[in-house]
Amino acid sequence: MTPLFIGGIGMQEVLLIALVVLLFFGGRKIPELMKGIGKGVRSFKEGMNNVEKEIEEVKEIKEPERKA
Repeated sequence: MTPLFIGGIGMQEVLLIALVVLLFFGGRKIPELMKGIGKGVRSFKEGMNNVEKEIEEVKEIKEPERKA
């Protein structure tokens, strides 16, 4: 089974998707939708940064134990 994103999306498909989104949500709702998506992406990135910081803190704590 081949995932859909491997086949590549052309300009016609992008325009069709944009038209469908415009019809479903209307011109007024699209900025709100994009704002919500942006907040979600920002929150996800912040969460990933927090996880990376926690991993680094654990590594720093365990390094002195190995040297002793």
